[in-house]
Amino acid sequence: MKIILGLGVTGFSCAKYFAREGIAFEIVDTRPHPPLLSEFSAQFPTVPVHLGGLYETVLKQADEIILSPGISPHLPELVALKNQGLSIIGDVELFARVARAPIIVITGSNAKGTVTTLVSEMIKQAGQAVLVGGNIGTPCLDLLSAPVPKVYVLELSSFQLESTHSLHPYAATILNISADHLDRHGNMANYIAAKQGIYSHCQYAVYNSDDKATYPTCLTDSFKHITFGLMSPHADFHLLTENDQTYLAHHQQKLLSTRDLKILGTHNWANALAALALGSTLSLPLDAMRAALLSFSGLPHRCQWIGEWDHIPWYDDSKGTNVGASLAAIQGLGPTLSGKIVLIAGGMGKGADFTLMQEALSNYVKTAILFGQDAPLLAQAFKTHTDIIRVTSLAEAVLAAKNSATQGDIVLLSPACASLDMFKDYHHRGEMFVATFNELRQSNAHGCH
Repeated sequence: MKIILGLGVTGFSCAKYFAREGIAFEIVDTRPHPPLLSEFSAQFPTVPVHLGGLYETVLKQADEIILSPGISPHLPELVALKNQGLSIIGDVELFARVARAPIIVITGSNAKGTVTTLVSEMIKQAGQAVLVGGNIGTPCLDLLSAPVPKVYVLELSSFQLESTHSLHPYAATILNISADHLDRHGNMANYIAAKQGIYSHCQYAVYNSDDKATYPTCLTDSFKHITFGLMSPHADFHLLTENDQTYLAHHQQKLLSTRDLKILGTHNWANALAALALGSTLSLPLDAMRAALLSFSGLPHRCQWIGEWDHIPWYDDSKGTNVGASLAAIQGLGPTLSGKIVLIAGGMGKGADFTLMQEALSNYVKTAILFGQDAPLLAQAFKTHTDIIRVTSLAEAVLAAKNSATQGDIVLLSPACASLDMFKDYHHRGEMFVATFNELRQSNAHGCH
């Protein structure tokens, strides 16, 4: 019997998979009222559900435990069961055992969703069937109920990778590494090790020549190496500058002018190079990859332009849930401005080191408007590098930003923190930011007449 530990979106997808395959399973969830309980009970009324604890007596009856990504495999009870020989895996492991098409897997601290979407769009432009899932919306097991595509593209988190062992990717990449989820992994070494698992048994390792932590550390060197990077002219995919114009390039071949991209900032140039590198492993036609890049305007809540207020552009980067993501946004947008950035940041810091942002703040940020649980920690790290305004709500933050920004500046929500102290998730935070911006801008406009 299988035990699914955690009745969230991933756990539910595991249940549907086992039901399709005729495999007996039960549910264990430490929460007394998991959010999908009523939906699950309606679909699977006869399946036992054990709520409010770990129920070790139930777990011991399993021949395999399937762990939801949000539950740490390092819990003492699970470690003890594993030491007794019990198999503890995640949904990606189940998927990897049965998938019948090549798999491209993408991880990294930041930009996973953007690059995953870009690669899938390139494959579509080439006229090939592609299915996308993992950490980006659709659980990978749900993909198995659709016709087998030409290729699967999966975005995977460190949580998913540490419970996966049988994945044999066609191409694998770590886009970048910066401190994140240290509350779960304990330290950077463990976090990087979880990410590095992505290269095991791959045919192509695609990595960032600007970030040594992304270089494969596997002892076996049987895979082919492809590199991308902004700083190194020796990367396979890199930048070429000619007549004051910057191009995405493959070796010495110019592929596309960065001026023609709809996505802004140097960090998005790196994302485009990574997508080109992954697309090249599939031998996708250059025209198809170029068409995908030219039409891509970015994902919601990733440095997304939301409007102007008194000629000041505002951007929603609510997906900036860690220091590395917000640094990428600030360093990507900052050099393109005649003025400076008014930054809105704060939330749950997850043990991150905010001093890593100090240099970028000094260079590009005029004012940091801070809110949320760890605002005091951000203020402590930021105070000698930029002006600080402390607020208690998103509405206060929007008004403070409006009053701080002047011609040539932009306002950027890029929190460098998780959102769960005040919001359901980063989507909810971004949606509330956009709604608050629109509401206050409208009322301000009416007030002027």
